[in-house]
Amino acid sequence: MSTHRANGSLYTKINNGVAAVEFGHPASNSFVSELLGRLANEFAKLSDNDSVSLIVLKSEGDRAFCAGASFDELVAISNLEEGKAFFSGFAHVINAMRKCKKPIVGRVQGKAVGGGVGLAAACDYVYATVDAAIKLSEISIGIGPFVIAPAVERKMGKAALAELSLSPTEWKNAYWAKEKGLFAKVFDSISKMDKELEFHVQRLASYNPNALAEMKRVLWEGTDHWDELLAQRAESSGKLALSPETKAALEKFKK
Repeated sequence: MSTHRANGSLYTKINNGVAAVEFGHPASNSFVSELLGRLANEFAKLSDNDSVSLIVLKSEGDRAFCAGASFDELVAISNLEEGKAFFSGFAHVINAMRKCKKPIVGRVQGKAVGGGVGLAAACDYVYATVDAAIKLSEISIGIGPFVIAPAVERKMGKAALAELSLSPTEWKNAYWAKEKGLFAKVFDSISKMDKELEFHVQRLASYNPNALAEMKRVLWEGTDHWDELLAQRAESSGKLALSPETKAALEKFKK
C-alpha cells in the first residue's frame, strides 16, 4: 500500500536492533523538501539510539524505489535562495547517512532516478531486484547530478559516474549497477530479496555494535569535507536551475 499524502510518508520500526526506515510518496516515491528534511533528521536520531545496531532503508510499494527530488518543486524555483535550498535537500540526507554511526543497508525493489541513485550510493550495502534499473537524467534538463555525484563516485568510480551522467536518457540495468559496485546482491524477485535481506540484517545486528560502528567510520574515511562540498554543489545546481536553458527544458515537461 502506497501513501497518498502530498508531503509523503516516513515510518520507522525497530526490532531486534534493526531500524527499518520506510519512505513513500505518491509520485513514484520522489522527495519533496519536507520529506528529505524528515529523513535526514531520522538518520541523526537513529545514529544516537543505543537500541539500534543497523538501519534498513526502503521505500513503499513494489514498483519504483525513488524518482529523486520533486519535479514540481524544481519547476517552481524562482531565485537562487530557493534553488540552493531545493538542492540542499539530498545534500543533507547524504551527509546524515555518511555521519550516521550505524551501517545502512539499502533495499531497492525498483527503478531509481537521480537522487534515488544517490540514496542507494550513500547506503553501506545494497540489496536490489532485477527491476532496479538506474538513471541519472539531470543533464537532459540542463542541470547535473552534482550534489549526489560524490556519493556515486565513491561507490561506483568516476568512469561509471561519467557513463551515467553523460547518457542521461539511458537506463542501466541492475546487473550493470552490481558490476559497478552500487548493488551488493541482485535477486529475481522481491520475495527472494526480502528473505535473504532479513536473514542478513538479523545476523549483522547480532554482532558487536562497536565493531559495526568502527567499520562504518572506516568505510567513510576521507569524506569529512562533504558538508562544505555538497553545499557548494547545491548552490551551483541552484544557479543552473535558473538558467534560460534549464527553464526552457523544464517548460517542455509542464502539463
